[in-house]
Amino acid sequence: MTIYNLGSINIDHFYSVPHLPAPGETLAATAYSTGLGGKGANQSVAAALAGSDVIHIGAVGRDGAPMVARLRDFGVDCAHVIATDTPTAHAVINIDPKGENAIIIFPGANRTQSLSQLESAISAASRGDILLLQNETDLQVEAARIARAHGLRVIYSAAPFDAHAAQAMMPHVDLMVMNAVEADQLTRALKTPLAELPVAHLLITSGAQGATWRDQSTGAETNAPAFTVTPVDTTGAGDCFIGYAAAAMDQGLEPHAAMRLAAAASALQVTRPGTANAIPTWSEVDTFLAAQD
Repeated sequence: MTIYNLGSINIDHFYSVPHLPAPGETLAATAYSTGLGGKGANQSVAAALAGSDVIHIGAVGRDGAPMVARLRDFGVDCAHVIATDTPTAHAVINIDPKGENAIIIFPGANRTQSLSQLESAISAASRGDILLLQNETDLQVEAARIARAHGLRVIYSAAPFDAHAAQAMMPHVDLMVMNAVEADQLTRALKTPLAELPVAHLLITSGAQGATWRDQSTGAETNAPAFTVTPVDTTGAGDCFIGYAAAAMDQGLEPHAAMRLAAAASALQVTRPGTANAIPTWSEVDTFLAAQD
């Protein structure tokens, strides 16, 4: 099968800082680097490194060719990534010594997706393929509708969180992914208990507390613990988790096994600096899991 991903592509700018800046404070960074990022790109890289065939659908500016080349280096098909006159999205990421971060994103070309390009890409998909979506692009609802019409399974990450976007997506997705804070924000915004959210399945991640898969039709929950590691940089850990979980589902794993694999991948990822460049390979994750048994 194949994973399609309508997803963001960012140029990430990383600044190591002694602590996260307070309002009005000016800080001198102790280190600086750049790399491929964006929730979409990170998820595509994770799914590809986990062994799935991945086709990325997205947009960059004329300055984005190196990021597209990097995606290809990871084994992601970029035939449906278009170049626009809008600058490539970028993120400014401040990282403190404990690995916590504060991020500012310029959406750029991520908000200039092409509906015709999207339709062309998904028209080649097969029933049972997966479409990944996040909130860093436009055309999410349109993409989900097209994908469902072609028999694809739709996995939607409700991040960066927006209650209105999440509500609009719920009728069109098979699995909605949120962290615990986002889930609380959504239930409060909609004044609806978690168990009554109108979506087929929920995947709630809770950092060091692990993750929970909910079948909304039956109320059944599947829990998977997190792995204890010392973090260096937590940026993109959720994207790594989702990309690996999607690949595991694509390859036929049940929810508990998929979440365990994803938890191991994200545990490894946070022990390394960076976003896409920090995502581990399947063999690295397999070795890590073997050491836990």
